[in-house]
Amino acid sequence: MFTWYKELTERERNTFWGCFAGWAVDAMDAQLFSFVLPILIAAWGMSTAQAGYLATATLLSAAIGGWACGYLADRFGRARIMQLTILWFCSFTFLAGFAQDFQQLMFLRILQGLGFGGEWAAGAVLMGEIIRAEHRGKAVGTVQSGFGVGWSAAAILAGLVLAYFPQDYGWRVLLMIGVLPGLLVLYLRRKLEEPEIFVRTRELVEKTGNRPGLGAIFQPETLPTTVLSSLLAFGVIGVGGAIVNWLPTFMKTVRELSPGASGYYVFVVTGGSFFGFLASAYLADRLGRRRTFQLFLLCSWSITIAYMFLPLSGWPLIVLGAPFGFFTIGNYAALGPFFTELFPSAIRASGQSFAYNFGKAAGAAAVSMIGILAQHIGLAEAIGLVALLGYSIAFAATLMLPETRGIQLSSSYEPSAPRSDIGAASPQGQTPALRARR
Repeated sequence: MFTWYKELTERERNTFWGCFAGWAVDAMDAQLFSFVLPILIAAWGMSTAQAGYLATATLLSAAIGGWACGYLADRFGRARIMQLTILWFCSFTFLAGFAQDFQQLMFLRILQGLGFGGEWAAGAVLMGEIIRAEHRGKAVGTVQSGFGVGWSAAAILAGLVLAYFPQDYGWRVLLMIGVLPGLLVLYLRRKLEEPEIFVRTRELVEKTGNRPGLGAIFQPETLPTTVLSSLLAFGVIGVGGAIVNWLPTFMKTVRELSPGASGYYVFVVTGGSFFGFLASAYLADRLGRRRTFQLFLLCSWSITIAYMFLPLSGWPLIVLGAPFGFFTIGNYAALGPFFTELFPSAIRASGQSFAYNFGKAAGAAAVSMIGILAQHIGLAEAIGLVALLGYSIAFAATLMLPETRGIQLSSSYEPSAPRSDIGAASPQGQTPALRARR
């Protein structure tokens, strides 16, 4: 399953680990807040609606930051923007530990979110452009498993810190720790280079003077791809992110677990997500991008219903947490290679980051909706309803997007148009025009 890694060049491996480490720290810093949230609800007297607004503001700022960083990555380079984003969000994670009230924390979380969105935007494109076509799905998807490592690290830290520090300042310690791994990632990334395809594309842009603007991804020839990929991202990232945001609160208020026990429990879920990332990455190259999404979405529907609505506790709850994380969160892995292949090189980072961060922004609305609905129908029911709606939208998007497995990237402006066939086409089965456009 991992023989492909041995075939990577030193440059490909350096990029692999630089992105893996960055995404792990990104996920860890984001997930740490989900363990802090139930503590602040009790300590500051926050309502579930306020908690939802706090998470929503972060996700919205991440969407704005991600789109902006994608545009900057198209202009100034993927590796350069990656260094900036990780320094940014780690700094504001640390500063959030000094917040004294809801308003201060809201302000710092908004600034923190700008870096969250940019980290994935630049990293996914860098990976997609450097890794060769036959391994792109496996490599980019496996790097995405860094999120599972980050979530697990957050769960372990939350379990330890909240177990040994009083809660009135233990949450501050938890957030401040987030800056330390970021410094290590900055060191690991010092040797990262820009992809050759980006260098060639930038030379072409400078030669012709035809520099795409922020609105290039909304041009008629690109708009269908932008819209459909954004809807797919909403179903996969938005719903998954909303569930992850509310999971510790769900465990404490519905399952009546302590914050420390919730942290260890979420570790099982994120452990399942790690293997889900690996499986999704492998299947994306094996079955195709769309069939992989469809399989994971169908399984996520089933697991969500069982997880939220069955009267589970103890070991059955823990056991079901593994497949829950495997399908619901592991589904993220195929987004990176799929989006890289859908957009042309000159606007690849802009298009990819917009679609991904639209999913985050729409997911922000899902987080708030869960908080509001929970006041009327219960938290489990609210999570279940929003999740099923998002999965349905994502499944419909996969039926209208083209299959891109095996496409060779090139310094081209022209995007591929979505086609209506629903089979997972092989590279040999694609038309010469579609291959040339990439």
